[in-house]
Amino acid sequence: MTVNEITKILEELAPLDYAESFDNVGLLIGDAHMKVKGVLVTLDTLENVVEEAIDKNCNLIVSFHPIIFTGLKKITGKNYVEKTILKAIKNDIAIYAIHTALDNCMTGVNAKICEKLGLTNTNILIPQKGTIKKLVTYVPIENEDHLKRELFAAGAGKIGNYSDCSFSVAGTGSYKANEKANPVKGTIGNIHYEKETRISVIFSKSKEKQVISSLLKHHPYEEVAYEISTLENTNRHIGMGMIGELESSVSETTFLKQLKQKMNATVVRHSAFRNKEVKKVAVLGGSGSFAIGAAKAAGADVYVTADVKYHEFYQAENQLLIADIGHFETEQFTKNLLVDYLTKKIPNFAVRLSESITNPIKYF
Repeated sequence: MTVNEITKILEELAPLDYAESFDNVGLLIGDAHMKVKGVLVTLDTLENVVEEAIDKNCNLIVSFHPIIFTGLKKITGKNYVEKTILKAIKNDIAIYAIHTALDNCMTGVNAKICEKLGLTNTNILIPQKGTIKKLVTYVPIENEDHLKRELFAAGAGKIGNYSDCSFSVAGTGSYKANEKANPVKGTIGNIHYEKETRISVIFSKSKEKQVISSLLKHHPYEEVAYEISTLENTNRHIGMGMIGELESSVSETTFLKQLKQKMNATVVRHSAFRNKEVKKVAVLGGSGSFAIGAAKAAGADVYVTADVKYHEFYQAENQLLIADIGHFETEQFTKNLLVDYLTKKIPNFAVRLSESITNPIKYF
């Protein structure tokens, strides 16, 4: 398999369009057409991870965090980023980063935390905006069913747990072909009236290229009339963080003890106890202080995240318990998620879990 073939499989799980605008995701180093001998999955790509890839005969590293995040003007090996890049290039190792594309995925980073904590009835905490699009087109009545089938096959018409969703209205279309046209119906120079169906379907922005390609390929007309619009609706299946419920309520101290154990956390930094039972839990892997307000608004009893600053703990305001278990600790199981996914998709291919511990924070 090539790098491109494997990354396409990853993008079925977490399309790059899901990523936040500030992020740097996708193939960062290497040739997309290179044959892959093996894949090493890691949380971070550092020099020792590249060395591990060499030892394990893997020439593609799938990394959660991107090693290249901001612009580089020189690559001279003066810091850990440049040293890692040089080592990867010298050894023909490609590096692919998935980061916030997987953060925003319904079955991604935060779903894994929910699984570890045993949460049920899970939903996205901050649904993403601008990810739902609508296609409107007009087709002769006899071609309606065929065109809809092809659009559905391209990824249109999916709403949550439902597929093949559309809305159709019958009407009459008109057009006049000039001498350069080759009309499927009607004659050149005369106005033609055709019984048509107006078809409306929605689709994820990550499917736009496929949907438009399918429309143009399977629509019978020489010139296809269609409209694409971005809806204001939030997408309940894409977004940051998740919220769910414990099977039964527990005390705050019991929850924190279980949190520490289940997430292999060395320490939990937390806001003041409220002396209330914990049932509803919000989570957000990585730096999540920006979502404290969303967790409160959602009625969470506890918000589990990382990188909360001193003054940000005050934002709990006795409305919830903030639990900071560390950046690495919230995301550490992400590489397991990716290995499991790739192994199921390409079972006869060498997909390795990195054994390198890349957490830069130590506890004394």
